[in-house]
Amino acid sequence: MNPEKPSADGAQAGTLGAYLERHALERPGAVFLVAADDGGREVDFGTLRALTDEVGERLAVLGAARGAKVAFLLDNGLWGTVLFLGTIASARVVVPLNAVAGDRQLRYVLEHSDAEVVFVAERYRERIDALLEGFPRSLRVIETDATHGPRWPAAASSPPPATPPRGQDAALLLYTSGTTGLPKGAVLSQRAIARGGENVAVAHGLDAHDRALCVLPIYHINGAMVTVAAPLVSGGSVVMPRRFSANRFWPLVSEHGCTWSSLVPTIIKYLLDRADQEPFGFGDDPRLARFRFARSASAALAAATLAEWEARFHVPMIETMGLTETAGTVLSNPLPPGRRKPGSVGRAYGNEARIVDERGRVAGPGGVGELQIRGENLLSYYYENPAATEAAFDDGWFRTGDLGYCDTDGYYFITGRLKELIIRGGENIAPREIDDVLYQHEAVLEAAAVGVPDEFYGQEVVACVALRDGYRCSEEELRAFCARQVGDYKAPKRVYFLAELPKGPSGKIQRLKLPELIGAQG
Repeated sequence: MNPEKPSADGAQAGTLGAYLERHALERPGAVFLVAADDGGREVDFGTLRALTDEVGERLAVLGAARGAKVAFLLDNGLWGTVLFLGTIASARVVVPLNAVAGDRQLRYVLEHSDAEVVFVAERYRERIDALLEGFPRSLRVIETDATHGPRWPAAASSPPPATPPRGQDAALLLYTSGTTGLPKGAVLSQRAIARGGENVAVAHGLDAHDRALCVLPIYHINGAMVTVAAPLVSGGSVVMPRRFSANRFWPLVSEHGCTWSSLVPTIIKYLLDRADQEPFGFGDDPRLARFRFARSASAALAAATLAEWEARFHVPMIETMGLTETAGTVLSNPLPPGRRKPGSVGRAYGNEARIVDERGRVAGPGGVGELQIRGENLLSYYYENPAATEAAFDDGWFRTGDLGYCDTDGYYFITGRLKELIIRGGENIAPREIDDVLYQHEAVLEAAAVGVPDEFYGQEVVACVALRDGYRCSEEELRAFCARQVGDYKAPKRVYFLAELPKGPSGKIQRLKLPELIGAQG
């Protein structure tokens, strides 16, 4: 995969803009985007380039210079994608805002990022206006219609000549969803996000014939890198509804001939729960014949859920792993006929990975320690946070904070987070082990074990679960179910039932928020 040949000074080489330019020149009529909620409107590469060029010109007229931060609070769809790519391709920095975040976090991101412009969907306009009351600096708000695009102010001058971005230029400032405190802003370069798209394309063997169904928000790294950047890199296409709907998933796959989709475990569960209501014959229905795989990321997928997916839908589920700081995918299981290992997030693609034990030594096969990543897809730094940047790296390797091990075949397994490890009576207990057991129970939709303070053992194991619609289950039943498989020592002492477990924008359960919710229950 080679983007457009670089200019003499290296500008645009190794960037998403270079890929867009190449496809627009070589295949201008090939469809890139299908706006599912705008009458199935199709946007080809030639049109996409014209639209993104206009975004750059309009931003220049507004006074947003090269490197300026441009935020957006938008739903998925045509204009969210055009503004995302147009901002990046014009050598500016896009700052996606999480539409489900609290007002405090949104205000913090707008202030901390030094954003100069914010694009906002009509339905979020009042919220933005309220957030900007008493804002400490000028911030241009551009209301954006979902169908017709930004309501640009009248141009008072012609735009200055455009200069393409360089690989080392900042392209994306994305704030991580921390479990406590305020989020950190990861700065990813033009080269890093191009490598992020390339890693996905290589891991999944994507080409111009592939068409993704994007159901994850592009204000998150998964949606942005996996189902926007990867199709752009490979010359494929993406079908993009404005938001996920379980009852539209398979009809959209059928109608638009989608070949793959990136999901998270909660969405996988929703699709399984309504499988019997679908009008498709999974496994032999010609309407779904092009759909060759789905992938799971952003949170651990229980082995039982993976097995249920493949038995019900007859479609391979590829377990993967990626982070905001790594521009998405770093590890992936291979597609069939390659060997997949349930419970593993796969092998390294496009970067290096290693496990480092508590003494700072690289662990051998089976040795447990912290997963670390090295490659061109890494963040450059945390914005205005040099201490966090320094702490995140170990001699050029990014410290993920994830605990795991690598087997003799080079497959990685994640057992938990360093900060989430439960230490009961001096014994280390990986919460993931209890989670996996709970997910095997037919009544459980979501589950997470966590440690809470205990005067005798230091910490005690408890679990929080959300049940599937229409199912009932008692605390005693779930405790006994766990004890039979992991023993009394690891089985949760208490099981708390919640309507929904707290999750970040990626769909990952925020385990460290659970003790507070438990305390509220009394």
